[in-house]
Amino acid sequence: MTQRNADSTAGVSNAALFGELLRHFREAAFLTQEALASQIPCDRSLVARVEAGTRVPQDAFAKKCDEVLGTAGALMRLWGKIDWYPEVQHPNWFQRRAEMDARVVALREYQEKVVPGLLQTPDYVRALLSLTAGGSELDERVRARLSRQQRFLSEGGPLYVAVLDESCLRHVVGGPAVMRDQCAHLLSVGRRPNVRIQVAPFAHAGIVRPTTSMSLMTLPDGERWVYSESLSLGHFNSDPAVYERQSRTYDVLRADIPSADESAALIRDVMEGYGDHGQVRAEHGDLDQEQLQRPRRRQLHRNSPHYPRRRPHPRQQKP
Repeated sequence: MTQRNADSTAGVSNAALFGELLRHFREAAFLTQEALASQIPCDRSLVARVEAGTRVPQDAFAKKCDEVLGTAGALMRLWGKIDWYPEVQHPNWFQRRAEMDARVVALREYQEKVVPGLLQTPDYVRALLSLTAGGSELDERVRARLSRQQRFLSEGGPLYVAVLDESCLRHVVGGPAVMRDQCAHLLSVGRRPNVRIQVAPFAHAGIVRPTTSMSLMTLPDGERWVYSESLSLGHFNSDPAVYERQSRTYDVLRADIPSADESAALIRDVMEGYGDHGQVRAEHGDLDQEQLQRPRRRQLHRNSPHYPRRRPHPRQQKP
């Protein structure tokens, strides 16, 4: 914990301090956790965890709470001043990268298949990490990953440029609804002054892409590092020749692919496709149910008992 935070919190964790203030404002507004959650909107358990200091909130959560509770931006200002990094435990192999994220002045990334961690939504993170973890371990890993985003999404955050291979948008994590929200988040975050997001589309077959996902990191002292991952290992390389080679590949790629504005249009198209996919699935589900009901109705009709019909006798005509 930094000296600033150690002095100001007097032994209380940053997350607990934020949660206590949130609880104070909520109770002053005579709202239950469920009532506040319904107006954000979010699940009641999220409000409970934030108030308990066991969940690092996102900036959007703090901003919405300010609006609902009429706190004149107090929660958002506190959220921006708090250093959330000491509140989480990163995997040992990733700890060095997390420490660099806390210091970096410029970060350029290229990512394949999976949206970069700094741009993932909570639902996307949980769906992705639930493949390898569960219970309290999953909660802690989700919390740790989301905590890295705070510095980059705060006002005056460091420069962050992300080039996403189109596979990041097409590889479904958590289902169409999660992917639709993830695309919407990319569009929102991409409008921040310090963030630029571009997409390397499948249609651009002739472009030269890096051979793997990677990060180009610039630290305050001028150090420059190339970071990449393999399985559960992080690889750092500060060789100037390696950095220059990867940086050249990255810059040429950015020049050859659609701009940030054009990429936003592609992201929007993919997002709408996920919405249509959900609608199509619902319509197909109704159709499938109708098709299933037809043979059932025919079967019921065949299996039902048959009763002789009473036919009216023709009237006898009077002679």
